[in-house]
Amino acid sequence: MGKVAKGLEPTVTHDLVPRRTNCPQCGRHMRADYTNHRTLTTLTGVTRLNLTIRRCRNAQCAAHEKPFRPEAEGRFARPHHEFGLDVVALVGRLRYAEHRSVPEIRTHRVGRGLLIAERTVTNLLDRYDELLTVALTDDRRLKEVPAAQRYVILATDGLQPDMGREVLWAIRDVLRGEILLAKSLLSARQQDLAGLLGQVRDACSVPVVAVVSDGQHSIRKAVAEVFPDTPHQLCPFHYLREASRPIYEADRHAKKELKKEVRGVREIERQVEGATDTQAEVIRGYCSAVRSALTGDGRPPLEASGLTLHRRLRAVDASLKRVAAKGGCPDHCNDPRE
Repeated sequence: MGKVAKGLEPTVTHDLVPRRTNCPQCGRHMRADYTNHRTLTTLTGVTRLNLTIRRCRNAQCAAHEKPFRPEAEGRFARPHHEFGLDVVALVGRLRYAEHRSVPEIRTHRVGRGLLIAERTVTNLLDRYDELLTVALTDDRRLKEVPAAQRYVILATDGLQPDMGREVLWAIRDVLRGEILLAKSLLSARQQDLAGLLGQVRDACSVPVVAVVSDGQHSIRKAVAEVFPDTPHQLCPFHYLREASRPIYEADRHAKKELKKEVRGVREIERQVEGATDTQAEVIRGYCSAVRSALTGDGRPPLEASGLTLHRRLRAVDASLKRVAAKGGCPDHCNDPRE
């Protein structure tokens, strides 16, 4: 794991004492033997943990001299790690829920005052995958989650943070939206996926009546192997994406042509660099609006990014025309590239 930068002063301090006072082996009272100090980086800042350690002094005890640390230490961070569990959870959410890249996650954390390297972000993603796998591969949980319903419908898919990394496969109950099983795999072979599906099938206390997934061949073969008599439907989103591909291609071409029309924005910005008058501020504001319009990408097939860009540029153009009608538009606003 990455190290906390030296010289950082703790902003939060916690004094933790073990709740266990008697030795679990011999039952004798354990005295506070010594204190450890641990520094963590959490979302609340640099955190200092003052840990009271107890040890059994009975030389005949099997746990003689064995250190017993505070139980509450585990809710802050994993053993030997210097980033809190809240940081690990946030990195996982940014990657899997918001689909941020590793550099974007690092920028997000630096913006909140956390000094972190890209390699550390990658390590934290690995730790997140490990924790998620441990939490979601509990057979007791697989039996308890679907127990309140008569049947389950499974949806399975894989998430790959970056090329070359392990794929996090998740199996979810469509009816409740609950993740039943998640595990990182080095490959997407039929045998590996069949093992995951078989684990869910064997642990579920109710029947699986249907399975939903994308059209990946290894998934389809794994489902056919584990659930030979269960209906298997491909994800409607993928159907819609394939059906709308001609529209998507036309929309992408339209967006490319629209971008050509506003390539002169940078030249206009150069003309007002260093100017502090109101007119220059207005020009820079319009240029920022155009740049902002260019960065907005929709998620096909449900959102057409070309149409979105066209709508935003029309709004900017309408605003310019209103300013021109009032006689307050500077010469730059009449530039056809704008």
